Amino acid sequence: MNSEGLSFRFCSAIARRPGRSVVHGLREDDRGAPDYDRYVAEHEAYLAELEEAGLTVHLLPALEAFPDSVFVEDTALCLPAGVVILNPGAPSRRGEAGMMASDCRSLGLPVHEIGGPGTIDGGDILLTDREILVGLSRRTSHDGFMALRDRVEPWGYRVRAVQTPDSVLHFKTDCCVLGPNSVFATPRLSTASCFADYDVIETPPGEEAAANCIRVNDRVLVPAGYPATERKLSAAGYDVRVVPASQAALLDGGLSCQSLRF
Repeated sequence: MNSEGLSFRFCSAIARRPGRSVVHGLREDDRGAPDYDRYVAEHEAYLAELEEAGLTVHLLPALEAFPDSVFVEDTALCLPAGVVILNPGAPSRRGEAGMMASDCRSLGLPVHEIGGPGTIDGGDILLTDREILVGLSRRTSHDGFMALRDRVEPWGYRVRAVQTPDSVLHFKTDCCVLGPNSVFATPRLSTASCFADYDVIETPPGEEAAANCIRVNDRVLVPAGYPATERKLSAAGYDVRVVPASQAALLDGGLSCQSLRF
């Protein structure tokens, strides 16, 4: 696989409206429940930024039975060949994948499902222009990695397993793609072997939580509250746009996990 822009050039996105049940979403570190009305406002601002970046956003209805369903990234991986439906690691989220498969078919997208007993969250999958990195974690098992690899390698992708830091929920909590050969990562990942062949920009001290940015066409969306990150990426030549994400953060969520971009 070697397709420049595959990991950050998009024309469409899929998102799901947060349900009122989002206040009961999963969280590793309980810092309080999100405020529903504030979450909706921040989500709308997020979608507006995607549209400003040139994307057509397909907004799916809320799923009240699944409090975490606003985090659509964990259910699927979008590739040019179609949407690969994943198997989320949290038992309470397993039913979301089937709903996403149905919604994607309704949008006319080719849908491919992976089998086997393994689990895999989209938050552990980093698509770069030349490979797919899968972070093994509490949510993503080796069997899940193997199932994804067996599905997409015939399409010409290199799929490589790496290790998500023990204290981190998802691999992409600590990194994002900035360009064809560039990533933004926390120091603990920037020194790891997973990015040995990439140009790495490190998160500023104290702003490691800003690593979950997203490059969308010619813009980089950065969560609000990290001014040193904003300055650093702007100085590196990126068109930075600040997006509120405080309520998603209360549920261990960020910018990447609230949309599927393709």
